[in-house]
Amino acid sequence: MVASNLVLIANAGGVGRTALGQLRAQDVPVRAMVRRDDDRAAELRALGAEVVIGDLTRPESVAAALEGVRRMYFAMPVSPDHLLAAAVVASVAREHGELDGLVGMSQMTVSQMTATSTGESHQQRLHWLAEQVLNWSGLPVVHIRPTSFLDNPLFTVLPAQSIRKNGTIALPFGTGRTSPIAVEDIARVVATVLRDPGPHVGNVYELTGPRTVDMTEMAEEFSRALGRPVSYVDVPLDQWRAEVLAKVGLPPHTEQHIVTMARLHRENCYDRASDDVERVTGVPAQSVEAFVAARRDFYLG
Repeated sequence: MVASNLVLIANAGGVGRTALGQLRAQDVPVRAMVRRDDDRAAELRALGAEVVIGDLTRPESVAAALEGVRRMYFAMPVSPDHLLAAAVVASVAREHGELDGLVGMSQMTVSQMTATSTGESHQQRLHWLAEQVLNWSGLPVVHIRPTSFLDNPLFTVLPAQSIRKNGTIALPFGTGRTSPIAVEDIARVVATVLRDPGPHVGNVYELTGPRTVDMTEMAEEFSRALGRPVSYVDVPLDQWRAEVLAKVGLPPHTEQHIVTMARLHRENCYDRASDDVERVTGVPAQSVEAFVAARRDFYLG
């Protein structure tokens, strides 16, 4: 692989894997860092990526993965180790790397936070702190701040279950508005920046769907996409947490993050819209209706 434009995808989750596929489709050389050599690693190799095994919280892993790399995508799943990983990446990249661009996956809630705010989740606070660390590092950073993901189970698995059962979307969002964005659209922004990071260094991109909707309006978009009536049912947050979320068996850190997201939706903190997807890529973000229509069989079973 040509070292001058080699991209390291350090976390090939939904956004990372999709961006990797988009980069490989344009013959950009990509190295993917994964925790285990498993079926997912095999899929990444099949896309044409070089795969290395490593851990973002271990400096020696990051140093080895960065060898010959000039562009890097940093992301973590929801984890109490997020800040540690960001600090490791920043310190190793300063000492061993020669990066032209470091794309950091954050959250749009960070845009509403301060050094002393307290309403956010532990995970959101870690994202805020990680951004500070990356900024202090002096590295050529680009922050990507998406709002909630359309691909999140809140908008996929849970609605699919209730739509099949009784034609409803049951969530504790009250009258709050939201503008979720598809992973595919986030990945297009990430891939665009990684192909040529220079013009983007120092920028923060806030990524949302094309418009904000309340949950009744979202249900109407589901109805049009699926060709059947769908209505929204508001569920008290405590009831939803006890009857739905607690049964999933998530780690406490993850559960606290999701409950906080639900509460912030209810408090209308997700009523935000940006055209950054279109400004960066030239193509607007897809609507809820388009996203659901493309997955009609999934939602209807």
